[in-house]
Amino acid sequence: MLTKLENRKVAIVHDWLHTYRGGERVLEAICELFPKADIFTLFHRPGKLGDIISSHQIHTSFLNGLPGIEKYYRYLLPLFPLAAERMDLTPYDLVISSSHCVAKGIIPRPDAKHISYCYTPMRYVWDGYREYFAKSTLEPLIYPFAHYLRQWDVSSSHRVDRFVCLSAYVQKRIEKYYRRPSDIVFPFAALDRFSVGNQQKDYYLIVSALTPYKRVDLAIEACNQLNRKLIVVGQGPEEKRLKQMAGKTISFLNNTSNSELPKLYQESRALLFPGLEDFGITPVESMASGRPVIAFGRGGVTETVIEGKTGLFFDEPSPSSLKEAIVDFERMEKAFDAKACRTQAEKFSRQRFQKEFGEIILKEIYKEGRTSDSLISPEGPRQDLT
Repeated sequence: MLTKLENRKVAIVHDWLHTYRGGERVLEAICELFPKADIFTLFHRPGKLGDIISSHQIHTSFLNGLPGIEKYYRYLLPLFPLAAERMDLTPYDLVISSSHCVAKGIIPRPDAKHISYCYTPMRYVWDGYREYFAKSTLEPLIYPFAHYLRQWDVSSSHRVDRFVCLSAYVQKRIEKYYRRPSDIVFPFAALDRFSVGNQQKDYYLIVSALTPYKRVDLAIEACNQLNRKLIVVGQGPEEKRLKQMAGKTISFLNNTSNSELPKLYQESRALLFPGLEDFGITPVESMASGRPVIAFGRGGVTETVIEGKTGLFFDEPSPSSLKEAIVDFERMEKAFDAKACRTQAEKFSRQRFQKEFGEIILKEIYKEGRTSDSLISPEGPRQDLT
């Protein structure tokens, strides 16, 4: 795939680097395509990332100098546009932003190409605003900043030459808020970590950050009412409240290691996925383990799970609707084939992501008349992919 653009300099911009989650896995795959690229980010916490990202030169914004910023960075959201715009991208001919917040709003050189892999328009100020702030007593003070951020988010979207997004669900939001078209390149799961098992146990599984919009409370209430065993893997600000509402059949694992998680998937009856997500990587991980998914039937999960073959959808974000889906699933549980689940999951591989994203970058370069064969490396992507 792509390794360089002749003698042109490449920069990759990512919102922030202090955890290793789905966005950082995508960043890692982009870094493999451009092993000599520099990385720009608002703030960086060393030691939290793998060798691939850490091997790149990482430039940070002025916010990175604030002590302990990873503990309170959310409160500095109104400063993020300023921090992004102050990054000096003038030496770079190609800029690739990996963005769910402000990374796509950097200011490239006028003749540079800017391609943005957009996980979502800034959800805190668009469709997720009320989820994040409506219950806050500070909401009247927050709203003027949100209004400013919405205006900035729209205007800065015109600095992008081509948008790429992770699902049709996000594609519609990019069209609605930015009035821009976009290409879809699905993200990927670490498929090699997961395999189909031979034994199922009597529990359902949730793997999720414990935050309000994940709607883990729906699953807990449904399993309470049905008296079903549920294992919740994750941490977050909702943990205390969720434990208080959980009955005797609900257990929490907040220190699960990476080596333990595949077995939890393998031995579950199904993954419960009650939230509305832009894509949702855990349903792909569950299917990679041969286990079906019971999910709220909106958002990116409808593009990964096949109704009646690799999972079931429920229609309303309520415990009763989820409860009905669980009962329906148990009636037809034996009809779900582990091999079919695995086959569906294998469509979402790292190699496929790199191939499709690399092809889009090349198409943008060809539009400028830069068609040198040296843009494509004959070796292909590195083979030591996780």
